[in-house]
Amino acid sequence: MTFKHVAFAAVAFFSLSACQTTTPAKLTPVLNVPFSAPLASDFRSEIAIARHTELLKRADLTTEQQAMLYYDRGMLFDSLGMSTLAHYDFNRAVKMKPDLAEVYNFLGIHHTLMQQYEKAYESFDSALELNEQHQYAYLNRGIALYYGERHYLATQDFKTFVANSAQQPFPILWQYLAQSNLDKTQALIDLKANAQGVDETVWGYQIIALFLGEIAEDEFLAGIVEGVQSEREYTRRLCEAYFYLAKIYQAKGELNHAVEYFRLALATNVHEYIEYKYARLELELMTGDNAS
Repeated sequence: MTFKHVAFAAVAFFSLSACQTTTPAKLTPVLNVPFSAPLASDFRSEIAIARHTELLKRADLTTEQQAMLYYDRGMLFDSLGMSTLAHYDFNRAVKMKPDLAEVYNFLGIHHTLMQQYEKAYESFDSALELNEQHQYAYLNRGIALYYGERHYLATQDFKTFVANSAQQPFPILWQYLAQSNLDKTQALIDLKANAQGVDETVWGYQIIALFLGEIAEDEFLAGIVEGVQSEREYTRRLCEAYFYLAKIYQAKGELNHAVEYFRLALATNVHEYIEYKYARLELELMTGDNAS
């Protein structure tokens, strides 16, 4: 199937009717959305992992060199969705070189995904103690605080990141998600204000427009393909679109739709995106599903 055909294809998800009748259960559609093939693993990352593994066998490496190799291999494992192996390598790296701020940032993400929120906060705090300019530690700590239901602190971290990283649409959305648990009216006001600093031609702005009610869901879904240059780019957009659509339905209390959209986000296999990672956590929190 060509990319154009994939882009405009649709998939229907079904659920069984709860009614008890003498006839077979009727199937009714839950979602009808665009889709693409799941993102394939990057063979170059697999080759790089093999090379790093061979290098780690060398006896002449310094402790710092070993630590950096474990860190680099951990990032490669993480990009392929091999979270257990990634976590192992990050732990090895930080034991060998305790001043690697970026490693603590990754460990914090992993602890968040395992719902080990206190450990996550400690990891992000360590990253910021080592490098107070590490902006993504603020963003990721904010997400950990959001899932740990510390919404005020989460909002403060998101505001810090947004103030220092202008024109990025997705952190603005995370600020809205946290802030809406405190004051929905003010959250919407701040979302509108922050949106003014985002380039409207950027893909992520369309998701902000969806949250603001400026475009309808069908218009949003139809526009995902606009300006896309490859199927890989399209699949990545779908991962983001599905996740934030799920959050919209979740906020409205339409949990069946939210669950299906989170599962669609996972079906893209865009392992390195936070939307993919946290779609798995969302499902665990909502359904107890391990999403495997």
